[in-house]
Amino acid sequence: MALDDAGLDLLFRTARTPVAWNDRPVGQDTLRQLYDLVRLGPTSGNCCPGRFVFITTESCRERLRPALSAGNVQRVMTAPVTVIVAHDPLFFDRMDTLNPAPDVRQWFAADVGLAEETAFRNGTLQGGYLIMAARALGLSVLPLSGFDAAMVEDSFLAQKGWQANFLVCLGYTDGPPPMPRAPRPDFDDACVIV
Repeated sequence: MALDDAGLDLLFRTARTPVAWNDRPVGQDTLRQLYDLVRLGPTSGNCCPGRFVFITTESCRERLRPALSAGNVQRVMTAPVTVIVAHDPLFFDRMDTLNPAPDVRQWFAADVGLAEETAFRNGTLQGGYLIMAARALGLSVLPLSGFDAAMVEDSFLAQKGWQANFLVCLGYTDGPPPMPRAPRPDFDDACVIV
């Protein structure tokens, strides 16, 4: 069964990157519902390395401020929630409970390069699921890469040992931005069927 036009519009066709947020808060119940959707998305071997820090308080936004590029400060500081999309480089320590195949943990524990590549790739994939799940729940979504990852890791992730990938601001808006959607590559420019 495929999504109808309303569902496709919500996720893709009319979804837009916000330029401002309204005052409607994003509750913790919504964030839990969001993660419950994200965790269902497929990852290789069910490795699930994605980790998410939901920044919801003014004091934590202020901790994040010095790590932001100048163009992202206002966007992040006014967002009801900013998510640090990260991954756990030691995700394989949980493989015994996530994948019943024998010795799966050892595949990654014995090969640092494979573990790093798997954590980054699949954590990024889970960040994409977060974007789509947020839109499906009616949230507006602003993904960002303009920040100092080392500063974010020192301030928010060091105790867990997680590594920062990108940021996602979440909230509600009063409608689409006033400017038209930026162009995207056409099929023939971006795709090859072989």
